[in-house]
Amino acid sequence: MGAHDLKDSSNSESKTKTLPSSAVFELSQEFYFEAAHTLEREFEVEGSRRIHGHTYHAKVSVTGIPDPLRGMVVDLAVLREEICNVREILDHQLLDEIQGLGPATLENLSRFIADAISVRLTVSQVSVSRSASGDSCVLRLND
Repeated sequence: MGAHDLKDSSNSESKTKTLPSSAVFELSQEFYFEAAHTLEREFEVEGSRRIHGHTYHAKVSVTGIPDPLRGMVVDLAVLREEICNVREILDHQLLDEIQGLGPATLENLSRFIADAISVRLTVSQVSVSRSASGDSCVLRLND
């Protein structure tokens, strides 16, 4: 069976269906980290300037066509290893001190994570959210 073939098990007779040539798989892994920061803002100035922390939830996605021999876009162990590396940089840190991050906004965190993981993998999307406040940011990367 080729990389674009799927088995249809909707009835007792097994049929092979071919995916459209434009089909691409998206593989994702989620993680979280705890971190503190300050932020210069025009609104909510006093609270933002004081050191405060958040639980951040992030999701990294890679897209592609599965390798015909392995059947995977990327081995999830590789994606998890890259996420572990960037998580170690961010978790339980003062984000203001992270080299290359800039102001600790959701946008900059999304870019920082994408840049760190893109060294080894082709990242298609990164989202970072703070569920306690309902804030989120999605960075979509084009090939």
